[in-house]
Amino acid sequence: MEKIPLTRAGHTALNDELKKLKSVERPAVIRAIAEAREHGDLSENAEYHAAREKQSFIEGRVKELEGILSLADVIDTSKLSGTVKFGAIVKIVDEDTDEEKSYQIVGEPEADIESGKLNIKSPLARALIGKEEGDSVEVRTPGGEKAYEILSIKFS
Repeated sequence: MEKIPLTRAGHTALNDELKKLKSVERPAVIRAIAEAREHGDLSENAEYHAAREKQSFIEGRVKELEGILSLADVIDTSKLSGTVKFGAIVKIVDEDTDEEKSYQIVGEPEADIESGKLNIKSPLARALIGKEEGDSVEVRTPGGEKAYEILSIKFS
């Protein structure tokens, strides 16, 4: 199996989510199922079906997180420097609009574009990898070609 790169913070967040699912969410849904069963006829019991659906989601997510964590390759980004690579916090500027954005390049399981976590497999991250401050990159986006200049590269 292929290792899954994660930052230390990403590994901790996924581990915390797994612990919460196992110690809080799972027991709560088991209680909800037991309570719904006490109401009688299960075929027309909406609470029972909702609780079973939630249980199914929780069990699926637990299996997914356990799989990710078992294949995790935790990379200590504080010891890295130089060109853009995994874990880098890259500040870029759109060369057309002068809009500045900052992204951290992370593994797929911890990627969240809304919070500035850019999937290492994304077109923008692939274009940035190996570049230095001051370099320009061209990226094909759904809206057409975009050009960005790298303003800064940090590792935390």
